[in-house]
Amino acid sequence: MDVNAAVAAAAAIAGVLTGVIAMLAFRWSERDQKRPTRTSLHTDPVLPPGVDTVLSVLRSSAVVLDEADAVVKASSAAYALGLVRGGKLSVEPMLQMARDTRRDGEIRQVELDLPRRGTGRGEALAVSARVAPLGSRLVLLLVEDLTEARRIEAVRRDFVANVSHELKTPVGALSLLSEAVMDASDDPEAVQRFAGRMQIEATRLTNLVQELIDLSRVQNDDPLEDAEPVRVDELVAEAIDRCRHQAGTKQITMASNVWSPEGTDQDGRREGGTADLHVWGNRGQLAAALGNLVENAVNYSPARTRVGIAARRVSAPGGDMIELAVTDQGIGISDKDKERIFERFYRVDPARSRATGGTGLGLAIVKHVVASHGGEVTVWSAEGQGSTFTLRLPEAGAARDRAQQHPGLDDEAGPTDSSPYASLPAPEVLP
Repeated sequence: MDVNAAVAAAAAIAGVLTGVIAMLAFRWSERDQKRPTRTSLHTDPVLPPGVDTVLSVLRSSAVVLDEADAVVKASSAAYALGLVRGGKLSVEPMLQMARDTRRDGEIRQVELDLPRRGTGRGEALAVSARVAPLGSRLVLLLVEDLTEARRIEAVRRDFVANVSHELKTPVGALSLLSEAVMDASDDPEAVQRFAGRMQIEATRLTNLVQELIDLSRVQNDDPLEDAEPVRVDELVAEAIDRCRHQAGTKQITMASNVWSPEGTDQDGRREGGTADLHVWGNRGQLAAALGNLVENAVNYSPARTRVGIAARRVSAPGGDMIELAVTDQGIGISDKDKERIFERFYRVDPARSRATGGTGLGLAIVKHVVASHGGEVTVWSAEGQGSTFTLRLPEAGAARDRAQQHPGLDDEAGPTDSSPYASLPAPEVLP
């Protein structure tokens, strides 16, 4: 009896000990699973304090890589440039730089041309990549987009080259003509002829320098600092007066649908239209822009044709706009030329442009003036049928209110290939 009781007691004690041991083993296993291991530390690294905040405010695209070249942190700009795809750095040269830097701790920098994602035109992104160690295990990659800076630098180089070429032409002509005058000193007729040519080249040189100054001014100045309401009929009258002599020489009739409050247009005729239109901006720049368009229309139109200037008010989401359209019956512009006519020094017909004294800067000035006033310039043209250039500018009241409520809202707008006046019939050719 006593032996049986002792055996039962021993079995009970053994069962209790087994349960305690099992419970302790279970708890130990749970704690061991929660304990960070070397593998988990390797696959889930932590950025040093403050690095995440610094990366979020950088203008450069930022990517942080761990020991396995996995992306720990990447900015939205890095994704936008296509640097990171599927959690990996997709640019092999940058990845190799990161591995080299991780190995020796040396900071590296290189400039690369990357294919632009989403385009099939072979365009490339110019970037500058800089790799540096970040702590003992991480590597930081900073990528700066240099595409726009390179484009601006290329434009600047082309501009300087074009200016040098354009200045060299009349200066060289003046030098040769002066030598011809000296050699023909005993021939009054030759001297007179060469002197006339010298006056033409001097005028061309003066116009080129003046237009370079005008282009520099409209690019650097803010025309809305001294903006005022400008009457459209006065702008039209000034543009027509500017070209009256050239038009008269070629027997070109200039007509407008804009009349003054007195009831007659600049030629004493009232042809119908919209009175009392005003735009908001710098009067001198607006007059120069419209004058350039009218002058081009006259220069590129055949004799005994017609140049028309039309104005109207149109509704727009941000307020009413004023459209000024200049229509000619000239040689027209091809589709490939329409994409480039607003470039500096670009000429549709270089020979004709030089014959008329053109510098190739007029339309570039028009584009910058209109863009700085919060408007746009559009063109419709067909070869052999003429062209219509349209200035679209904010009306005085709407533009003033918008400028006061949202300063700096207007962005530069480039030219397009369509015009609301494109469907209008060409002016009738005079007999």
